[in-house]
Amino acid sequence: MRQGFGGVKATWMLAFRVARHYVKSTKRGFAMSTGPNRILDEFAKLMTDAAGAAQGVRREVETAFKGQAERVLNSMDLVQREEFEAARDMAVKAREENARLAARIEALEAKLAELAGQVAPAAAAKPRSKK
Repeated sequence: MRQGFGGVKATWMLAFRVARHYVKSTKRGFAMSTGPNRILDEFAKLMTDAAGAAQGVRREVETAFKGQAERVLNSMDLVQREEFEAARDMAVKAREENARLAARIEALEAKLAELAGQVAPAAAAKPRSKK
């Protein structure tokens, strides 16, 4: 059996145990008293246990695949989704701050131009001193 797929090995070991138990019980005469129903019950139990073991194998393979995929993605130097979303949120906040500051600068420039416009006519109204 291959290493890393313990579920398959466990399934075969379970099947062997059920078969051995069945052989021992038939030697004692237990199975002979109930007939084919005992065989079907044992087979149903074996299939149920095999289905559980198959699910275990599926989970094991899925975990191994996820681990391998994660290693490949990490080796590609890709950013994780959480990091990307954090950087995106920071960029959105920076854009909002830039827009707010640009509006403030425009308001201050308008106020400065207004004040400069008031100072210029007042300066023109004053007579210049002669030297």
